[in-house]
Amino acid sequence: MEIAKVIDSTILRPDTSPQDIDKLCKEAREYGFFGVCVPPYYVPRARKLLQGSQIKVIGPAGFPLGYSPTRAKLTEVRKLLEAGAQEIDMVINIAALKAGDWEQVLREMKGAVRQSRKACFKMIIEACYLTQEEKIRACELVIKSGAHFVKTSTGFGPSGATVEDVKLLASVAQGKIGVKAAGGIRDLKTLKAMIEAGATRIGTSSAAAIMKEIK
Repeated sequence: MEIAKVIDSTILRPDTSPQDIDKLCKEAREYGFFGVCVPPYYVPRARKLLQGSQIKVIGPAGFPLGYSPTRAKLTEVRKLLEAGAQEIDMVINIAALKAGDWEQVLREMKGAVRQSRKACFKMIIEACYLTQEEKIRACELVIKSGAHFVKTSTGFGPSGATVEDVKLLASVAQGKIGVKAAGGIRDLKTLKAMIEAGATRIGTSSAAAIMKEIK
C-alpha cells in the first residue's frame, strides 16, 4: 500500500491563513495525498490550486459539534458542493444519537447524501463521546444512510482515533463502507496501527511530517 494514497491532509484551525492553504496544497501535490480537508471558506482556493490533479478537496459540514439544525447542515453541504468540494466530512447529530433518536440521525444523513450522488460522504461520529453500543449503532446508521465512510473523530473532541474504535467500526462495517481514522495521528507508527486495525483512510494535520518520517 502506498501510504500517501490513504491520507487526507488536513488543516481546520479557525485561524487558518491563505498561506497555510497554499502550503497544504503544495505538499499534497508533492507527496500525492488522496485529499486535502480545508475550512469551507477555503474550498474554492484549494480546488483552484489542485486543478489538474487527482487530489480531492474535502469540505467539513456541521463541524465540529454536529448539532446545528438539519436544514442548516444540508444547506452547508449543498454550498460546499457548489464551491467545488468533491468529498464531504459531516458531523452527525451526536446530541440526537445520545438521546436515542436514531430516526433523526438517519434522516439527516440520508438528506446530506441525497445532495449529490457523485460526491463521497464521510460521517463523523465523534466516538470519544459514545458508548460501545452507540458506536455500533452509529456505524450501522451510516451504512443505512448510503454514505461511503464512517469517521472516528473531528480532532476537536477530548480524544481522537483509537485502535480499539477503528477495530470495532471495521468489524461493523464489514467492507460495506470505509473507515476513516482521524484525530491524534501525528506519526508513522500511529498511522500504521490505524491501518492494521482496519482504517482505509487517514485524516491528519501531520501528513507532511509523516511522509518525511518514511523518507
